[in-house]
Amino acid sequence: MQIDGISSDSIISQYSAAKNSADGTFSKELEQATKTGKVANTAKDDAKLKATCKDFESMFLNYMYTQMRETVPENTLYGSSSGEKIMQSMLDTELTKNMANAGGIGIANMIYKQLSMSNKKS
Repeated sequence: MQIDGISSDSIISQYSAAKNSADGTFSKELEQATKTGKVANTAKDDAKLKATCKDFESMFLNYMYTQMRETVPENTLYGSSSGEKIMQSMLDTELTKNMANAGGIGIANMIYKQLSMSNKKS
């Protein structure tokens, strides 16, 4: 089949070539990691893991704040606009990011320790 000068055979051959190239690279990296028995654990990877753990704790705290805020009745005297809700949400997000960066409640440290231990075992 051919549409606007592009044949399905050329698309299939390009797809197959790209897939074989990607599969070959992945399989070589996987084979190398399997032979050595461990995955390279560099300082850059360690920093990424720490940052990800802090981000997770921030997300968890933000969710917790959102759920706690829903339990507080709204102020009926002044009402609540959508702009106020958006600003409150943004404030909560920044607060929880700062909390997580300052040490938070310890979730990031526990996750980091657990993941770094499992990374060293493999």
